[in-house]
Amino acid sequence: MGRGGRTKDREDGPERKCIATGEVQPKFGLIRFVTGPDGQVVPDILGKLPGRGMWVAADRKALDKAATKGLFARAAKQPVKVPDDLLAQVENQLVRRVVDLVSLARKSGSAVTGYEKVKDWLAKDYAEVLIQASDGSGRGKSKLSTPHFGHYIGWLTANELGLAFGRQTVIHGALASGGLTQRVVEEAQRLKGVREIGVAGATQKGKTAR
Repeated sequence: MGRGGRTKDREDGPERKCIATGEVQPKFGLIRFVTGPDGQVVPDILGKLPGRGMWVAADRKALDKAATKGLFARAAKQPVKVPDDLLAQVENQLVRRVVDLVSLARKSGSAVTGYEKVKDWLAKDYAEVLIQASDGSGRGKSKLSTPHFGHYIGWLTANELGLAFGRQTVIHGALASGGLTQRVVEEAQRLKGVREIGVAGATQKGKTAR
């Protein structure tokens, strides 16, 4: 993972064109969709489903435009069915993806939770990513700072983080560098673009979440 909140060796990765914005960007910032056998548009978060891919930026407005303006049918070059809850499907699948990745990082020893453990990792410059629940106490969260040149993830709920760490609820978490951390950050960025985030979950100690 690179400094300045950026990831290494990703700028030159595969790129695709967003059917809503017309912009070309790396695949990891887009959501892939395919048309199922019944003609219904299906989100393909992992990018592995068979069929011709239709790509939309991981942005709520872009996804809404694609769903409501007939852009999927145009891209598929055939009539398609767009589920009314398509955005919710995308968001739920992205949440599941982030939760699963954080869980795997925890099992490999690359993630910790609990205020004191997270504070210790931050103090020792061991943490690359600070994760805090969007619905946690603002006062409590303000006592921990994003790692220098690191990342902050603050748009998962305490219950969602609890699933990732094998607990009922979690407010504070941290990820070490290496391992699955880059993938967690990328998937969390996609979720951030899709999820409606309140002011409390958008910033941390005056820093824009990145």
